[in-house]
Amino acid sequence: MSPEETAKACAEHLWQSDATSQGLGITLDHVGPGTASLTMAVTPEMLNAQGTAHGGYLFTLADSAFAYACQSRNEASVAHHCAVTFIVPGALGDRLTATAREVSRHGRSSIFDVQICRQGGAVIAEFRGHSRSLGRSVLTGTAGSG
Repeated sequence: MSPEETAKACAEHLWQSDATSQGLGITLDHVGPGTASLTMAVTPEMLNAQGTAHGGYLFTLADSAFAYACQSRNEASVAHHCAVTFIVPGALGDRLTATAREVSRHGRSSIFDVQICRQGGAVIAEFRGHSRSLGRSVLTGTAGSG
């Protein structure tokens, strides 16, 4: 399989069990080696007491993009550390896209940056995630690309 085919196969496999993303109406728009983009519309249930998108939902969107990107090379991985910086609030009806990209990879550890943008491209949050490979494959019966 090519790296692109591997990334897509891993994403399809992960999506089958991703009740969180599916339940929030998140869509998987793109996946490739070390990258992924997911989109979510801000609904009334996602608003906080200030009437803006709750940070937990923004974190979840970014974390989901991070998860697909860091497992796109057929290496089962988990988050080791994550941080998010909220730049401007999201609003009801915003269509938000989280785009994750690998910025560093060494052994079983990787670092990913995720930008969350609203329609039109304005960045509303920045997320950085550190992942750790579990030493096994995402796809059953295949070797990780280590």
